[in-house]
Amino acid sequence: MIKFEKFELANGLKVIVHQDKSTPLACINILYNVGSRDENSNQTGFAHLFEHLMFGGSVNIPNYDEPLQRVGGENNAFTTNDITNYHLSLPSDNLETGFWLESDRMLSLAFSEKSLEVQRNVVIEEFKQRYLNQPYGDVWLLLRPMAYKVHPYLWDTIGKEISHIENVKIEDVKKFFNTFYCPNNAIMVVAGNVEVEDVKQLSEKWFGPIAKGADNKRNLPQEPEQTEARSLTVERDVPVDAIYKAYHMCSRYDKEYYAVDLISDVLSQGNSSRLHNSLIKDKKIFSDIHAYVMSDFDKGLFVVSGKLTAGVTMEQAEDGINEELQKIRVELVSVDELMKVKNKMEASHVFGEVDILNKATNLAVSELLGDADMINKEVGKYLSVTAEQINEQANIIFRKENCSTLYYKSKK
Repeated sequence: MIKFEKFELANGLKVIVHQDKSTPLACINILYNVGSRDENSNQTGFAHLFEHLMFGGSVNIPNYDEPLQRVGGENNAFTTNDITNYHLSLPSDNLETGFWLESDRMLSLAFSEKSLEVQRNVVIEEFKQRYLNQPYGDVWLLLRPMAYKVHPYLWDTIGKEISHIENVKIEDVKKFFNTFYCPNNAIMVVAGNVEVEDVKQLSEKWFGPIAKGADNKRNLPQEPEQTEARSLTVERDVPVDAIYKAYHMCSRYDKEYYAVDLISDVLSQGNSSRLHNSLIKDKKIFSDIHAYVMSDFDKGLFVVSGKLTAGVTMEQAEDGINEELQKIRVELVSVDELMKVKNKMEASHVFGEVDILNKATNLAVSELLGDADMINKEVGKYLSVTAEQINEQANIIFRKENCSTLYYKSKK
């Protein structure tokens, strides 16, 4: 059970405090309710560019990293289609340094052409290295626009194309910042060796004076139901053929999510899972195969992907996957198999709660999903999933017409 206290500042900043006296550290996690789904379709990659810009210096602090490192702290951040999340950890005696740093960049980034130029080049280089020049790097640049036609999940967090980042203007950046980087669009979690009263006082002191921003009401286009199988075949300079099958599924908010997540565990978690046993060990069709859910806040994707063993055809590989998906549609998962994946899930959940940074991030995400206390209810929701619910979701999801398939071939 993770205990926490919650309060909100007058400017709309939600603050959650979790005390953990077993560590000498404190962690500040700030989740901004903005991801790549909030971008203009002609200006993609902004949310991710911003993750970089936020380290480029703010109005009173030209170098974010330097003061943090001086007090023994470290930081990082990540962007998804739904959120942008920043976190730092430092010795709890130096907690106020973290408040000073985070509040200053929420108050005002130092928007300079130089900083924009530096970070733009970093992101362009990342686009080239990780997405264009790396084996299998462009998979999501191909798979997303095939699976989605109108919802902004159709582009990856890096953006649709490099030109969108190359053409970013300073006024575009300022507008994005003023729209989304405001206290009422953020959730701050302070966790570790801290006192609730100290956090309240520091929150008021450092974040209280920051002006509230506009209320952002999302009005994203809803993806229509997919009614026909889609496929794309590409040839790339990669060592082996690969196949990616993406099926539409429910959102992270839906109660069905827990059953769907457990389906991915039944299929591919660990060496005793179905796909591993059947398609790697027994039939030797794949050298490597995975099933996973995207956990998106809007309706997401369930993906099965694998690298083929030399000499195996795409048809054999796809038949092998389809056979396993058909089994989970027609036969109920056994009591033992279901118990096994539930036990593994519970163990990894408990293990994950040891780390304060993990707890801080999960509290913030839970709050954004509707209630920070979800963090304490998640395990129960997984444990209550029945074999019938798994069967029902497998039948809804694993339909031919609900699938987009990428055949990723190695150049011979």
